[in-house]
Amino acid sequence: MSTNTQPRTHAVVLGGGLAGMLAASVLTGHVDKVTVVERDRLPDGPEPRKGVPQARHVHMLWSGGARAIEALVPGTIDRLTAAGARRHGVPDGLVALSPDGWWIRQRPEMQFLLAASRDLLDWVIREQVCALPGIDLMDGTAVEGLLGDATRVTGVEVRDQETGGSSTLEADLVVDATGRSSRIRPWLDGLGLPPVPVETVDCGLAYATRIFRALEGVTDFPVVNVQAFPEPTRPGRGAVLVPIEKGKWIVTVAGTRGAHPTDRDDDFEAYARSTRHPVIADLIARAEPLTSVRMTHSTVNRRLFFERLPTWPAGLLVIGDAVATYNPAYGHGMSVAAYHATCLGDGLAKHGLAPQATRRIQRSVTRAVNDAWAMATTQDILYPEAEGRPPNAATRMLQRYMERMSKAATCRPTAMRAMLDALSLSAPTAKLLAPRVAAITLLGPNRPPLADPPLTESERALIPAADGKG
Repeated sequence: MSTNTQPRTHAVVLGGGLAGMLAASVLTGHVDKVTVVERDRLPDGPEPRKGVPQARHVHMLWSGGARAIEALVPGTIDRLTAAGARRHGVPDGLVALSPDGWWIRQRPEMQFLLAASRDLLDWVIREQVCALPGIDLMDGTAVEGLLGDATRVTGVEVRDQETGGSSTLEADLVVDATGRSSRIRPWLDGLGLPPVPVETVDCGLAYATRIFRALEGVTDFPVVNVQAFPEPTRPGRGAVLVPIEKGKWIVTVAGTRGAHPTDRDDDFEAYARSTRHPVIADLIARAEPLTSVRMTHSTVNRRLFFERLPTWPAGLLVIGDAVATYNPAYGHGMSVAAYHATCLGDGLAKHGLAPQATRRIQRSVTRAVNDAWAMATTQDILYPEAEGRPPNAATRMLQRYMERMSKAATCRPTAMRAMLDALSLSAPTAKLLAPRVAAITLLGPNRPPLADPPLTESERALIPAADGKG
C-alpha cells in the first residue's frame, strides 16, 4: 500500500472581486487549494457591498474582456444575459457622439458590449468560481501583511473582522487582487524592497450617476454616449445612458475640473442637458428616477511599475487595479483584469511554481496594461488643468493621428472597425497603424457628419420634443 507524500500546493488570492475571482479560477488548475481572502462579507446574490463604491456607476464590459472571461469561466456570457445583462452590438447598438460627430450605426456588428450592474457582473462570476473544487472563501477577513522577505513571499497574515483574531496562511503563491485600495507598496516596503515607481495622469473627472426606470416603447434600446471633447481650453462634459437588467437605465454624467456635476437630484437632468447634445436629458426627462444621485471622484489613471524594481520576490503577483487604474470613461478595468488572469494561467502553464515564475508573469501582466494605459492617458492629458507628465513628441504625434482617425471613423467603416478593435481591447493598438487603416485615416471623412443622433423612428418617438431633435 503506497502513501502519497507529495506536499499539497496552496495559493492565496487577496480580494474577492472580479480580478480575484478570475485569478482563483485559473489557479484551480495549477494548485491543490486556493483560498480567497476578502475584507467584506460577500452577499449571496447581486447585491451591493462596501468595498466596491464604484459599483454604483456605469459598468460596461467590452467584447475583448468578455471573450477573455468566457475562456476563463465558460458559460459566463450566457449566465449574464440570462440574468438580465444586455448585449449591445457595436456600432449598431450604440448611439455615440464622438469629438468629431455622430457615429453611423451599421451592421454587421464589429464588436459588442455587455451592460449590467457591477453587482450582477461580480455575482455571476463569483457564483461560478466559488463552486469550483479546491476553492475556499474567507470573507469578512482583512489582510494585515505579507509573510517572507525580499526574496520570497511565503504567505499572509490575516485578521477576522468580527472577532479580531489574527492568523497566518502559508502559501506557495500570493496574488494581490485588492484593487485600487491595495496596500502593496507599504507591504513591499516592509519586506525591504525599494519604493515602487508610480505614474499618475489625472484629468480631474468627477462622475454623478442615477438609475431610472426605462421608458416603455422600445424593448432593445441602444447605449447612448455623448462624449466629452478633450481640448485644453475648456472643461469636458459628457453623459452616457446604458440599459441594464430589470428594465432599468443607468445614467452617468461627468465633467472635468471647472465643470463638475453635483450630487443634487435637481441638478442631474440640467447637467445632462449642458453636454454637447441634450439627447440623454430629453430621454430621462420623462423617466422615473429609482435612486438619488451618487458621486465619485475616483477617476485618476495610476500605474505602478513593479517591473522596474531590481528584484522581485518569488511567490508574489499583483494584478488588476492594484497594478493600474484607468479613468472609468474608457471601460477597460474589468477587461484588463481578465487579461491579467489569462497571463497568470499562461505563465503557470509554462513555468509552474518555479522561483523565477512570478517575476516573468508579473512582466507579462505589465504588457497587458500598456494599451489601456496609452488610450486613457493620451486623451486625459489634453483636458485643462490635467495633472501628469506632459506628452512628448511621439505622444503628440499619436494624438494628432488619433484625432484624424476619429474624424474618419464617423463615416468610414475601416477606420471605425480599427478604433473599435482597439477600444474593446480585441486587438493591439499597433494595428491602428496598419497600412490600410493609415491610408483611410489620412484620407479622412468622405461625407459630412450626421447632424442629429442616429435614432430609429421608434427610439426617437420617446423624445418629447415635437421636432424629435431634443
